[in-house]
Amino acid sequence: MSKIAVIRIKGMIGLRKPIVETLDRLRLKRKYACVVIEGTTENLGMVKKVRDFVAFGEINDETYKALVDKRGKKDADGKLKPFFRLHPPRGGIETKKHFGVGKGVLGNHKEKINELIMRML
Repeated sequence: MSKIAVIRIKGMIGLRKPIVETLDRLRLKRKYACVVIEGTTENLGMVKKVRDFVAFGEINDETYKALVDKRGKKDADGKLKPFFRLHPPRGGIETKKHFGVGKGVLGNHKEKINELIMRML
């Protein structure tokens, strides 16, 4: 199965309780938090439910390795963190509209999620 990177773009204000619970289950509690999950049916269902608040897509091995090297290791343990904190994207976000409609960042990015992650490292 493929790995999917999910990045939270919108904040907490005005979200319904089921959306907040789903974001918590995905460990996306803050803006610009990122998780890498397996592409199982259950995980894809959760991502589909919160697609209006996150950017997601398939992550390649090179980007995943850079993400783990820069943001993934805990200090002394060498273990992997369950989520990654990222910077806001360098160059900014043009709009938060859906990716398919104009030039927004929300929704499914497919392979372009790798470019977004590299701008946020």
